[in-house]
Amino acid sequence: MTLLYEWLKRAADARGNNKALVYRDNYLSWRGLLHRVDRRAQEFRAMGLRKGAWVGLMLGNVPDFVILSLALSKLDITPVPIDPTTGARELELIMAAAPLRALVTRPRGSEQSGGAPLGPGEEPRPKLPAPIIPVAPGEESPEIRRRLQGTLLTCSVFKKNNPDFGVKSHAVLFTADSLGDPKGVLRTAGNIEATADTAVANLEVDTESRVLVAVPLYHAYGWDLGLLPVLRTGATMFLEEEISARRVAKLLRDHTIDILPGTPSMYRELVKLPTAKALKVKNARFLSGGSKLEADVAQAMVDEYGVRLISCYHTTETGIIALDTPGKNPDSVGKPLDGVDVRFSAPGKGKKADKTAKQGGIWIKSAALSPRSIGPFKQEGKGKGKPVDIAIGESDEGGWFRTGDLGKLDRSGRLYLTGREDDVVKIEGKRVALGEVEGCLEAFPKVKAAQARLESDPFAGSMVVARVVATSHCEAEEIIDHCARNLAPYKVPRRIEFCERI
Repeated sequence: MTLLYEWLKRAADARGNNKALVYRDNYLSWRGLLHRVDRRAQEFRAMGLRKGAWVGLMLGNVPDFVILSLALSKLDITPVPIDPTTGARELELIMAAAPLRALVTRPRGSEQSGGAPLGPGEEPRPKLPAPIIPVAPGEESPEIRRRLQGTLLTCSVFKKNNPDFGVKSHAVLFTADSLGDPKGVLRTAGNIEATADTAVANLEVDTESRVLVAVPLYHAYGWDLGLLPVLRTGATMFLEEEISARRVAKLLRDHTIDILPGTPSMYRELVKLPTAKALKVKNARFLSGGSKLEADVAQAMVDEYGVRLISCYHTTETGIIALDTPGKNPDSVGKPLDGVDVRFSAPGKGKKADKTAKQGGIWIKSAALSPRSIGPFKQEGKGKGKPVDIAIGESDEGGWFRTGDLGKLDRSGRLYLTGREDDVVKIEGKRVALGEVEGCLEAFPKVKAAQARLESDPFAGSMVVARVVATSHCEAEEIIDHCARNLAPYKVPRRIEFCERI
């Protein structure tokens, strides 16, 4: 068994019949959760899944995600969460990078569950084809396809050997590299424990905490700020897959939620509700991460709900870097946490981090930092015998990780994020490479050139907007439909602007 299952066993022994997981009108106690996990572990073992394998979980924020992750952990199998709205091309890249022994999926009719909501004018995404799995000559794919007992979930088992990347991973979390391609971040037991302990200590999580997880568990933000501290302490998790302000507000009121990992757009929608009113919660810890927190949203949460938002700086590779715990300065992400070292370097090429600099490209070193990533990216060097430039998203020989973010420290030690070294932006905590979007637009036959940018709308939040030069007459809907077939929903431009040149 691995660390996550050990935490579950400990919580079940200590908390027994106390609530562990609440979903809609149902709940599982800690003992009940352990029982479900043990049954699923037996089922996975009967399928031939063994220690050291990797298994993909293409699920949203549903109890099965938690149960299956822990069942795999019991068998010393690595869970690999995958966004259920992942497009066909991106899924191929994930499968090529991560040698999955099995993949668990939901019926395609539930595709939107746990993913980003559809935007204005956006049509439901088409069904994805069956995963294309790179296999060695003579292998067949898949080996087995079975329905998990009592569910609509399908588990496809493939003839894959256990991966060997020189790192014992307890979870693999996917994000995007600087080109927009999938990047798998390998988390060791030490990384997971350091991340969980940091969250527990700084958010004061204990057995009485009530944590609402409405952000996706298949992304590191929900995993690190939701699942890990709950398992570590035996707190209660309220799980929600419908990202609706009205639904979130009801849960906050009805269940006296005191910890909420959220996004700026979620809070913007909350403060616009006509039913907004002060919450009767002591020591509320409502986090805002994934994109910039605007001062007006932060102030509106104080005025309407009586809650100060805590800005959070977090990445998939490093875990939690900084928290503005007092919640009085939304422009800052707060002071770097204990155990997290921050340095800066001049933007541009991957030069060494300078311990005397107070601004520039941000480099991180901590116990939570992942030692290894996998994917199609490559580190660029200067030739044999010459120094190697450290690419964005890579670590140097001293263990310093280049985030690609730009920032500065003020005199009191507060960290401010000022931009990026590349064209990667964040939408609801998900990385989007604008170059990838532009490439997709220019692949459309009627588009000669394209330029994508991030735009913040007071009603719709952060979104991608594109300027295009058309080769012939075409409608914006044609271009958006083309992007929807080839990109994840959050990467699709919400508005097309036609122009003569770029």
